[in-house]
Amino acid sequence: MDETVRAWVDGWVVSRGAAPPVAEAWGCTIDVGAIGHVTRHVFGATGDGLDEATVRKTAGAVTGDGVWLKAFRDPAVVARWLDDSWWIDPEPGYLMTVPLTTDDAPDVTEVPPGYRMRRWSRGGVTRVLIAAPDGSLAARGQIAPTGATAVADQIETTPEHRRRGLGRLVMRTLQDAAARQGARTGVLAGTPAGRRLYASLGWQVVAPLTSARHTTAAPS
Repeated sequence: MDETVRAWVDGWVVSRGAAPPVAEAWGCTIDVGAIGHVTRHVFGATGDGLDEATVRKTAGAVTGDGVWLKAFRDPAVVARWLDDSWWIDPEPGYLMTVPLTTDDAPDVTEVPPGYRMRRWSRGGVTRVLIAAPDGSLAARGQIAPTGATAVADQIETTPEHRRRGLGRLVMRTLQDAAARQGARTGVLAGTPAGRRLYASLGWQVVAPLTSARHTTAAPS
């Protein structure tokens, strides 16, 4: 299994409280246990190393709703290998990494006036919340260190609070927290919108990511 994919899987299951991954010949299976996301199959190879026969065989064995595939190859390619029972996320994803250091620790004065930032850790996962002046959610994120690597997850800035540096503040806070726990490399799976933020902080794309969900009914 690709080392970066393995690191992402290990950190993601800690971040989400999912079951330990079960090794497969082609990657791993993770039981998540959520409505609409019961189980996910993560292919271990990236790019040209992930072949059509492997994807077709794995996808063909899936019959239930709420099973996801995570394939680290271009969506335009993977889509040709899946039948109509699979909904494919129209937004491509990106597996990204960054070196972690404690040099870029944010200062509390960077929190915009009126906003409130809170950071806490539980079960090895560090979470950051930024509340808006009215107390509603403005931005959030979490990171799960697993030794030398740490996986950033659920990074979000609500639409009405974007372009104010909140996402950057969340990421820098999380990266610093992970580095102080001994992690030396950050890993995440980002969206096109998130990629711009992460790239500005030094994150590099390692591989494209296709996300697909099995459904026996036509998607709404």
